Amino acid sequence: MKRALEKELRVWKEREEHLPILLRGARQVGKSYLVEEFGKAHFEDVAVVDFEHRPELKSAFLTRDPNAIITELEFALKKPIKSGKSLLFLDEIQHCPEALISLRYFKEKMAHLHVIAAGSLLEFLLKEENFSFPVGRVEFLYLRPLSFVEYLQAAAPFIAERLATFNPKHIPSELEHKELMKWIRRYFFIGGMPSAVRASLQENSLLETQRIHNRILQAYESDFGKYAKHTQHQYLHLIFQQAPALIAKVLKYSHIDKEIRSRELKPALELLCHAGLLQRVFATTASGLPLHAYIKDHRHKLFYLDIGLLQTATKVDATQFFNQDLLQINSGMIAEQFVEQELLAYSLPDQNGPLLFWERDEGEAEIDFIITVGSEIIPIEVKAGATGALRSLHSFLKEKRGKLGVRISEHPLSLRDSILSIPFYLIHSLERIVASIL
Repeated sequence: MKRALEKELRVWKEREEHLPILLRGARQVGKSYLVEEFGKAHFEDVAVVDFEHRPELKSAFLTRDPNAIITELEFALKKPIKSGKSLLFLDEIQHCPEALISLRYFKEKMAHLHVIAAGSLLEFLLKEENFSFPVGRVEFLYLRPLSFVEYLQAAAPFIAERLATFNPKHIPSELEHKELMKWIRRYFFIGGMPSAVRASLQENSLLETQRIHNRILQAYESDFGKYAKHTQHQYLHLIFQQAPALIAKVLKYSHIDKEIRSRELKPALELLCHAGLLQRVFATTASGLPLHAYIKDHRHKLFYLDIGLLQTATKVDATQFFNQDLLQINSGMIAEQFVEQELLAYSLPDQNGPLLFWERDEGEAEIDFIITVGSEIIPIEVKAGATGALRSLHSFLKEKRGKLGVRISEHPLSLRDSILSIPFYLIHSLERIVASIL
């Protein structure tokens, strides 16, 4: 399965001056697979240092001298590691903080060697107060679950190729629109976790896909002990179990448990967000640019890492799912989850800032997502069906004197007055289409 991030890695490889890359992302989104496949395709050799499976290799990083480190690794791996020809991949690097620190010295003393590091629980090491990270000497890239486009490229490459040609001057036909919505519905169930997508393609079994989702969810919960104190375990499990019922809603800790104080639940929620299992979308007043300068830190919605995992966590029946109207599935919440996931998937790969939503008077009026295209603030409303009132969208445009609002739904691509309708399958082209209209 091809990942869009590989393009960024190819550009990085050809750059005359390149920093070591730290690839970040939740567990099981495909970091190791991506790096190893990229290495095989673009280097003569890949030297994999997996600190989880070969902890004895940590001793090579007790020195700060890259030449001495490479000499030790060559002996242990039984092969040469050559600048310009080899890719050095430091996997599960959170198990060896010294290796993370060494990235600075690779940049300063062995600049022509290509080094990529990754780790599933890396975020917790980076958050430790006493850990000194080599700021400015490492490039961050973020990997997320497969986007709808990446999924389609694996499942139906011809349709994915056609999808890239659609724009306001080349609108999908009615037949094309219906077929693409079938693929959207399938992605709504399967999601973008690589192992689940692979199973759906090889086994063609939705039940097998759900079994893989369950294994992933169980693995996540078994990880809680690796990054939380024993006293926090009960809160991590509680929030993780309750989260599916809270998706796309402004979080109130009383909705998790009325008997537990928010100050006890908040640190556990922070940990789940650091692990990448949950995402937060923060409220903004959207009073100007940049939008993040107007965030309301105390107001945020929760979202899941992956829509497929969410479907399984909510115990959706695979046999009934494809007979339901999208509007009826979890009261449209799943559509908002999809849009949130897609907007993140197509954001800049070196940035990890939160998405934003807008509200007036804490709920009187609300816009699901707020983005910027150029210097324009663009409000986005999500509607599971093809119809639905857009009162908040019109209210926002009037209040902020906006030029354009976006509705994402089952409705075909169209522009009427100041409202642009984007079907679910064209979110990857949203900014390009909006820019062509403004």
